[in-house]
Amino acid sequence: MARSSPKQDVQLTEPPRNYAPRGIAALLAPVVRPAFRRRAPAAAHLLSDWDSLAGPELAALAAPVKFGGGTLTLACTGPAALELQHVAPQIIARLNQASGQTMGERLRFVQKPPAAAAPSPAPLPSTPKVPPKNLPEGSLGEALAKLYQGLKS
Repeated sequence: MARSSPKQDVQLTEPPRNYAPRGIAALLAPVVRPAFRRRAPAAAHLLSDWDSLAGPELAALAAPVKFGGGTLTLACTGPAALELQHVAPQIIARLNQASGQTMGERLRFVQKPPAAAAPSPAPLPSTPKVPPKNLPEGSLGEALAKLYQGLKS
């Protein structure tokens, strides 16, 4: 629709709409951009696969806390931070090589013991529960009795 500008007699027109198919990347970019600002896929990969990327020795000493702006923040104890500070260039090189790109440039240490795997709770001793007497006869009663025995108290 054309309209006139009040200051001049130039016709302003709306740009023609394009109803042609668009690539999926053009449609997804506005949707995923805010999520990738918070945590990039490379950073998520680094944080989730830390044990395999860093190796068992380093994973036992430190755990990744945050990755942003080329700086990887590791949680470790004080003595371990001093030790890791001396081998920081090798750690950065190993992580960059594993990711296939230069994403880490610096290491930052926070004094916090790395979170160890939580021990699994010991199973509770199972005492068989006696089902109630008023269950129906037949297969339905048997199924309800099994269900009752499987309930936790």
